[in-house]
Amino acid sequence: MADEEQLAILRQGVGTWNTWRRLNELTLDLSKADLHKADLACADLRGADLRGADLCRADLRRADLCQADLGWKNLSQADLGRVKLRGANLGRANLEPVMNQALAHHLCSALDPV
Repeated sequence: MADEEQLAILRQGVGTWNTWRRLNELTLDLSKADLHKADLACADLRGADLRGADLCRADLRRADLCQADLGWKNLSQADLGRVKLRGANLGRANLEPVMNQALAHHLCSALDPV
């Protein structure tokens, strides 16, 4: 279950979240959080546990999700423009509705071993 303190900070907005994130290098637990339609553009979510979270219709443009666990994630209709996914776990994530040629290329390059 999501850490309620972290979720409350995230809901204050991306600017507040990113400032808090820079000062607190904690394990991020946002698992099973309801982030439906959340504005997370440019959010620093590196290494976050987002398993089972609902990001349906969320704005994740330019968000940093490197090393994040997105397993069992609902990403239907989410905006994933220029999202960073290197090393992210996308196992069982619902990506079908957001797939397009540009995203497919981005995902392939993000998940290729270095």
